[in-house]
Amino acid sequence: MALEIKQSLRLSQQLVMTPQLQQAIKLLQLNRLELADVVNQELMENPLLEEAVETTDNPEGLETSERTASSDPTVDAPPGEQTTSEDFQERKEEPEKLLSGKEEIDWDSYIEELNTNASMPSTRMNTEELPSFENILTKTTTLNDHLRWQLGLSQLTDIEKKLGELVIGNLSDEGYLLVPVADLAAEVGMDPEDAGEVLKIMQLFDPVGVCAQNLQECLMAQALLLKPRNELVERIIASHLSDLEKKNYAHVGKALGVTYDEVIEATKVILELEPKPGRSFVTSDNTQYITPDIYVYRVANEFVISLNEDGMPKLRISSYYKNVLSNAKKEALKDGGVKASSGLTKDYIQDKLRSAVWLIRSIHNRQKTIYKVTESIVKHQREFFEKGVSALKPMILKDVATDIGMHESTVSRVTTNKFMHTPVGTFELKYFFNSSISAANGGADVASETVKEKIRQMVGKEDQAKPLSDQRIVELLVAENIDIARRTVAKYREMLGILSSSKRKKVF
Repeated sequence: MALEIKQSLRLSQQLVMTPQLQQAIKLLQLNRLELADVVNQELMENPLLEEAVETTDNPEGLETSERTASSDPTVDAPPGEQTTSEDFQERKEEPEKLLSGKEEIDWDSYIEELNTNASMPSTRMNTEELPSFENILTKTTTLNDHLRWQLGLSQLTDIEKKLGELVIGNLSDEGYLLVPVADLAAEVGMDPEDAGEVLKIMQLFDPVGVCAQNLQECLMAQALLLKPRNELVERIIASHLSDLEKKNYAHVGKALGVTYDEVIEATKVILELEPKPGRSFVTSDNTQYITPDIYVYRVANEFVISLNEDGMPKLRISSYYKNVLSNAKKEALKDGGVKASSGLTKDYIQDKLRSAVWLIRSIHNRQKTIYKVTESIVKHQREFFEKGVSALKPMILKDVATDIGMHESTVSRVTTNKFMHTPVGTFELKYFFNSSISAANGGADVASETVKEKIRQMVGKEDQAKPLSDQRIVELLVAENIDIARRTVAKYREMLGILSSSKRKKVF
């Protein structure tokens, strides 16, 4: 078969992800704080972008974005919004005054006021009388610092203290040793048995039980310091912690040859011991605070949606660079051509202008899409906003996508990592999308989150001496017209962090 070269013409369509489209998709799934970082970065990199100065307060986040986007003649005004020529001229002249620097300043009054303030007697405290910064600043004592202080005061040898430093450096936040003590002993050249004795000494440091390798060592170190000593407590900790977990007190009494009441009294003592000795030193630095992206308020009998734009710069195109570009065009027409350097400048400004306009449009479209999605959620879940979690309805992404005329993937991006403040609490937007549980008698389906809330309430009201089993919870839910399997109840219970009935039972 001979090979030949020939030309052919073919017409086809394909979707190309331009950098601008990729940026728009990225902005859509960012939360408010992440978007503010992106905007601030663009403000530093793009000279044609500048932050607009607000003159009036506007509680509606979406309308603010729309007016910001429409304040530039290169950006199309959003549908349904009319801007008069007088309003546009007023908006245009304001920033030009700031940029031109032609505002008159009364320098005489300024200097007179400065001199008056300088001549007045100073009532401030002398800086020499102020305490030093070292005496003002405070530092929280960590568990490692507290243990190193005690290690330095101990009577251990240098090699034992070296082992102690390694032990302290390998502790968890709860105070447990994370690596085998034999490995640490080998690192400092110490016999493993001697290292074990050093570890026992360190377990008596404050807080008692720290540096333990497991729960048994931790509780035993505390039990040995009880006054008076309780041998039964020590025997239970040494051999029957697993039985205590299962609340199998009868088996413990039979194995140790003591009565049931004696086991109960010893168990009460064990429950007063600290299973996590290091948690008193754990600070709250890891606390994460949620800033809602959307607020839903109830006004009279209606719900009002407001996008949170606190700290979000309002963008506009710099009028200075617009004039530069306009003057370059005029000079090009006048001279009949443009120099190479002027052409490069013009291309650079035009490129940054397109980037700035696209960013403003993308942010406007993002805000508009979030508003539409939130509006649809409020419409579908109105009873939730009125009554709470118990009134949550089953809803999937397709329901909202069909309602607002967008693709499910767009709705998914909008609801990712964004939170809504409602009259009944703050929830992630993903929270409102959940599966359905069939009704027992053919009624309306129930949302899975509603079923979880019912299980939580049932467990919270149960008799702790006779906790509800999973089967009993199924029977109670069926009585409320909810058809659910026992394994589903067990799955929801585990998702809620609720123990099984045998572990929830309290004998005393």
